[in-house]
Amino acid sequence: MGKTIAIIPARGGSKRIPNKNIIGFGDLPLIAHSINYAKRNFHIVEDIYVSTDDRDIKKAAIDFGAKVIDRPEVLSGDLVPTISVLKHALDNIEEKIETMILLQPTNPLRPKKLLEDVYKIYSENNLSSLFTVSRDYKKLGKIKNDKFLPFNYKFGQRSQDLEPLYYENGLIYITNVALIKKDIIFDETSYPFIVNHKFAEIDIDTYDDLEYANYILKKYNEE
Repeated sequence: MGKTIAIIPARGGSKRIPNKNIIGFGDLPLIAHSINYAKRNFHIVEDIYVSTDDRDIKKAAIDFGAKVIDRPEVLSGDLVPTISVLKHALDNIEEKIETMILLQPTNPLRPKKLLEDVYKIYSENNLSSLFTVSRDYKKLGKIKNDKFLPFNYKFGQRSQDLEPLYYENGLIYITNVALIKKDIIFDETSYPFIVNHKFAEIDIDTYDDLEYANYILKKYNEE
């Protein structure tokens, strides 16, 4: 049996928010929230790794108790897929790894028991992968030839009567390394774990996102 580890990809060079992954969020650098979340789940997570190309992110990761995987420049661009980062991490960890738990630093707020709940489903059902989703109540449509064409509803239909649709919220991904080696983090066979919480709305990419996240952090006070 191999280890279950948490991996946090955190490259430098963010454009919309410079130094985003270590910007102050609450009383901590942004990345510290995901590291601390993993640390609070050491009964599940055996090691915590941060993959980064940035010296300041590396220092912050070490300061908060994570191990660091030095990511090469070729894997640090805007268009590099996360799967490539995870495979590089696997290649640079000497111990045998069985399961990777991906925690994105831009989704810093997670319900306290979420990892326990998802890992229980993952392990008890012998799953290969699991990811978290949330329901979207928006009335969506397409615009063609200057006309709005409803996609998931009919004009006049109430929002509460919509057919349920869900979005990938980015809070937690759990994947067996056998899938990672096949270039898969999750796919249509993965278990979608539904999260009904305001934290699922947080994905920090802009200063407006950061401002809203700070509001939610203060309101729920779960960190």
